[in-house]
Amino acid sequence: MDARQMKIEAARAALTDVESGMRLGIGTGSTAEEFVRLLAEKVAAGLAIEGVPTSERTARLCVELGVPLKSLDELPELDLTIDGADEVDGALRLIKGGGGALLREKIVAASSARMIVIADESKVVEMLGAFPLPIEVNPFGLVSTRILIEKAASRLGLAGALNLRQSGDGNFMTDGGHFIIDASFGRIPDAEALSIELHSIPGVVEHGLFINMATLAIIAGPAGARTLQANNT
Repeated sequence: MDARQMKIEAARAALTDVESGMRLGIGTGSTAEEFVRLLAEKVAAGLAIEGVPTSERTARLCVELGVPLKSLDELPELDLTIDGADEVDGALRLIKGGGGALLREKIVAASSARMIVIADESKVVEMLGAFPLPIEVNPFGLVSTRILIEKAASRLGLAGALNLRQSGDGNFMTDGGHFIIDASFGRIPDAEALSIELHSIPGVVEHGLFINMATLAIIAGPAGARTLQANNT
């Protein structure tokens, strides 16, 4: 299987957890988009769900394919969220935000009874950090916030480039009107401590460390899909 086929396989396996009547959080990114396409086929065949998208990009795809949507205010408590990840470790800690939707993704996941991660095997790591950690920040006081992030990282023995994400000729802007700093730490031995440090910085809106949020992960590889439970790789 090539990379796209593995994403489709993971999405297909996750779809078996979706039942009629569910209030469903729908993730963002290339793997999540494969899930939306498969979900749309089930909806067309009679599956009754109401979806809450985690980004404008996902919302557009759902509308295009006929997946019924509601806002999170209309459905504030969800049964299940299915989303991708940029990295997942053995404790089901995640790095997310490569697609720029980490704030809405985290809000939707936190509103859900369960979260299933779908990914190909290249996303499974022993330690988070090889993928640059997205940190969503307020444009106001950007330089100050960046310095505070650097100092917080240093206190934890972390170092690496803090790059302001670009898009076209300007800064990338999230659906919420924020910027993203991609932190290339290389390795994050204590994700929980880093999460606390980043949340203490006023200019940090949210970060891409998803801790104690995923219920399970469905990982696809050349031999097919497997389920990854916490601390059981």
